[in-house]
Amino acid sequence: MDNREKKYLFDIQTCIVNIDSYIGEPKTYDKFEQNQMLQDAVERNLEIIGEAINQLLKINPLIKISNARRIVDARNKIIHGYDSLEPVNIWAIVINHLPTLKQEVTDLLNR
Repeated sequence: MDNREKKYLFDIQTCIVNIDSYIGEPKTYDKFEQNQMLQDAVERNLEIIGEAINQLLKINPLIKISNARRIVDARNKIIHGYDSLEPVNIWAIVINHLPTLKQEVTDLLNR
């Protein structure tokens, strides 16, 4: 793995840590839905994650990240389809997909 790949993986890891930190424990949708600044911060970090994965795919199209293309597509939806974005969709990404991505990135960085 070259240094560019490691940099993008580290960026993804940092954004996931940021999102976890912003949301805190316990993770509740009500708290997320009622806080526009929290939603904005999470969306921004998801954008960075999507762009980092997009760059990783250019370097290594076979990188072992589940749903890499779908993550990039989600980033594009956040950026370009912001007017149709619902907080529940962002929340679903955070709860259902970030834990897997976090584990995969950690595994790749520990190789």
